[in-house]
Amino acid sequence: MQYIYFLCILIQKGVRLMSYLFPNYSRKPFEIVSGQGLLVQDQKGKTYLDFTSGIGVMNLGHHHPAVEVALAKQAGQIWHMPNLYQSQLQEEVAQALAGELDYVSFFCNSGAEANEAAIKLARKYTGRSQLLTFQQSFHGRTYGAMTATGQATIHAGFEPLVPDFIYGEYNDHKALDLVTEQTAAVMVELIQGEGGVIVAERSWIQQLAKRCQAMGVLLIVDEVQTGIGRTGSLFAFEQFGIQPDIFTLAKGLGNGLPVGAMLGKRELASAFGPGSHGTTFGGNKLALAAAKAVLETMGAPGFLATVGEKGEYLRQGINAIQSAKIVAVRGLGLMVGIQLVSEEVLASVTEQLEAKGLLSLRAGKTVLRLLPALTVSEAELQQALALLAEVLV
Repeated sequence: MQYIYFLCILIQKGVRLMSYLFPNYSRKPFEIVSGQGLLVQDQKGKTYLDFTSGIGVMNLGHHHPAVEVALAKQAGQIWHMPNLYQSQLQEEVAQALAGELDYVSFFCNSGAEANEAAIKLARKYTGRSQLLTFQQSFHGRTYGAMTATGQATIHAGFEPLVPDFIYGEYNDHKALDLVTEQTAAVMVELIQGEGGVIVAERSWIQQLAKRCQAMGVLLIVDEVQTGIGRTGSLFAFEQFGIQPDIFTLAKGLGNGLPVGAMLGKRELASAFGPGSHGTTFGGNKLALAAAKAVLETMGAPGFLATVGEKGEYLRQGINAIQSAKIVAVRGLGLMVGIQLVSEEVLASVTEQLEAKGLLSLRAGKTVLRLLPALTVSEAELQQALALLAEVLV
């Protein structure tokens, strides 16, 4: 007991001990131990305004009451059963995701798994192997999803990668020529989150979708970060005038519970018969209970409209900051990127914001990324803008 006591004292004082974890994360020297809404506290009691949402996960904020109630109710019934049995909860969440569209769902545990499922489905359904993705994209860290990711730094040291992936330039009309009769699918983000919060040009995306349709190629939209209300609509593709053949979800779907989903048009279901693909934990009862509560909350009248309004307020506020450090402000809804003049400035800005109590993210090499919970208040937006002004001016 005495050892545990002194260990706790050392942790509270921020003393770094020998770790039993792989060093594959650059971790901050503090731990977030509690949270409510957009406010979180570290082990020393310091409070921060969380504009990361756990990298776009806590879309309803920390400790959202509807999610807590759903989890407590499900925890009192049963936590997990494998996909050997019927699941009414999966059916209900799948129906809520599909809405008026005729999609079927496959549930998994993460965005990378959802993208792996999409790659497998596209190849199996079309009988083709080639996939087109885009430079600076990010689709995950598993082998298929990592290969789909158009970033050499993420590939480095893990070759050989999955064969038959090619990469086009994002928002470049020349990339349309890469879609041929040999292509199984095109996988694209409507906003490249990790790549620097780069928004797709609406006309380019629409032409890409038409090209895919003409060539019998499946269009996969990766909505892992943009989906579940982040951009002001349940799915970002609703604002681009397209309907993908397949789209993938994760992050905000479970508001902190690990859950992903791959949705495909109903006619694709024939390619995923019994035994073709599976997962032990996918569709877990607790995760799906959280997902159902998230979707019901976001389905309330006016909820998603407020996301667009808040996002516009935040971007206008940033644009009003007169700073030589800012190159551009981009985004949609509450997915906002501030491109700064250099990597050094970005590192300094994020460090200063953290010291002042605002948690933020990086994207690409020079972009400050802001992903506040969709429930952020006007007062919290004003507080964040004031801190940004202090650091950026």
